Amino acid sequence: MAHFVKLGVGNKVLKVVAVSNDVATSEQAGIDFLNNLYKTNDVWKQTSYNNNFRKNYAGIGFTYDEGRDAFIEPQPYPSWILNEDTCKYDPPIEQPEGNYVWNELHRRWEAIDNS
Repeated sequence: MAHFVKLGVGNKVLKVVAVSNDVATSEQAGIDFLNNLYKTNDVWKQTSYNNNFRKNYAGIGFTYDEGRDAFIEPQPYPSWILNEDTCKYDPPIEQPEGNYVWNELHRRWEAIDNS
């Protein structure tokens, strides 16, 4: 299966659909099929379930960055920084081993009590 996303205002991902590889023999063939199916002229981009291209598998709420030709997840916290290589957000402090949750107010990882 080939996966495609419908883009809206600001290149935000609005929808994710799968198209048979028999139909989506190329990205343009998949786009033409979807616009014919939905009777629209929407903006569609192919996304890779295996992250083989466009960096990340897109989900609803992701943004397509034309300059990077990549899908970027929503920024989880204001302090997290976009990694230019992966196009994912990294915390300002590496997560320690174990069960931790990010505390944005104090900008630190806090252990989760599993007892």
